[in-house]
Amino acid sequence: MADQDPQRPSRQLDPHELTQQFEQLLRTRRLNALTDRGGRPRHSAQSSPYPTPTPSRQSSQSSQRGPHPPPRPAPNHAPALPSYSSLRNMPKIPSPPQDDRSLRFRSLLIGLSFKPTHYENPGLLDEALSVIPLDRIYGEAEDESQLLQAKAASIGPNAKPEWGYQDCVIRALLRWFKRIFFSFVNNPPCPVCAAPTVALGMTTPTPEERARSATRVELYRCSASECRAFERFPRFGDVWTLLQTRRGRCGEWADCFSMLCRAVGGRVRWVWNAEDHVWTEVYSEQQKRWIHVDACEEAWDNPRLYTEGWGKKMSYCIAFSADGATDVTRRYVRDAAKHGADRNRSPEEVLVWILDEIKKLRRENLSKEDRRRVIYEDHREEKELRGYVVRALAAEIGRINLSGQPTPSGEEQKLPERISGAQEWREARGEAGNRSPHNDQPPREGH
Repeated sequence: MADQDPQRPSRQLDPHELTQQFEQLLRTRRLNALTDRGGRPRHSAQSSPYPTPTPSRQSSQSSQRGPHPPPRPAPNHAPALPSYSSLRNMPKIPSPPQDDRSLRFRSLLIGLSFKPTHYENPGLLDEALSVIPLDRIYGEAEDESQLLQAKAASIGPNAKPEWGYQDCVIRALLRWFKRIFFSFVNNPPCPVCAAPTVALGMTTPTPEERARSATRVELYRCSASECRAFERFPRFGDVWTLLQTRRGRCGEWADCFSMLCRAVGGRVRWVWNAEDHVWTEVYSEQQKRWIHVDACEEAWDNPRLYTEGWGKKMSYCIAFSADGATDVTRRYVRDAAKHGADRNRSPEEVLVWILDEIKKLRRENLSKEDRRRVIYEDHREEKELRGYVVRALAAEIGRINLSGQPTPSGEEQKLPERISGAQEWREARGEAGNRSPHNDQPPREGH
């Protein structure tokens, strides 16, 4: 008999097969956990070393084996709680907030949930449309749409364009908004001599500034010795005011751009991140999913930008719309061990309860047909978000060889660093990519 070749290469791991095996493992573990909690034995060959006797032979086998052993005495202490590893994959039951931290988190999220309702104001929609060069936007969208259709036709008769016409409208709007319409503010210039200014801190808003939803005002002073004039930078939260000032940082950018997307017919979400950033999501009818859009970066459908490009650690990403609120953190944090921050503002069951409360509040006046549509979209999005977790784990398993060591996976896609804002400001917020010296520190407030 010929000797076996000791240098025979090991079997290549199939990521798709690993994904199916991992999903089956999760289902088995969840079923085992549920049966254990219900006091029912698992149906497994390892449940008992002896076969289960049939009714016809039970009495004879009992006489042969002798009397049953006496039951074990109950321990004096209470039974141990199930471990976290056995419960982490089980469905979470919504629980109302009880402690002060959870109640504060609920108040914050409910307050933020009113932001997208302002985008439904008919007067603001008309005002927004009046500032958009519609001929230019629709012309660019038509050109891009025809190009995508021609590209799909060249692939095959059943191929569909990657993006639909409405998606192309939003993409054209994004380019115009970033390059022409809105400007990013680091330190505002001096209103007298236009020289650079120096930040002095925060000051109290005036009654007029408060009337336009400016709850915070930054104070600056001219750096020129012969001028020394002061400049105020109110952080306006009123969209109509932003359509006039056309400047700000990511908070103002996301607010104004979301309003313009709504004005041209898009379904929009305003996404809040606990680590001091906000952006937009737009629903694509072509792809039947929500698309990440960041006007500050002119970013389209690039949700891994913040963690893998900026080097940002993120805990909560909550998307608010006129239809409710959704935790979309899994879309933006694919590797929770590497890029995730502590989620300690409330237990996960409480967060589910709060988001359900917001959905009920926003959907109580929807028609039965619209309510059925958004519920179907919720289920489809949950499947999408779970898929990100499964694929990330399968990819990680695929990079492990038989010896348990990671194997090189080739050159990974390099995502861009942040381009908006001064370098010092980005570094202070921990958003300057690998060059940031503050990646492990919480970012400075004031998006």
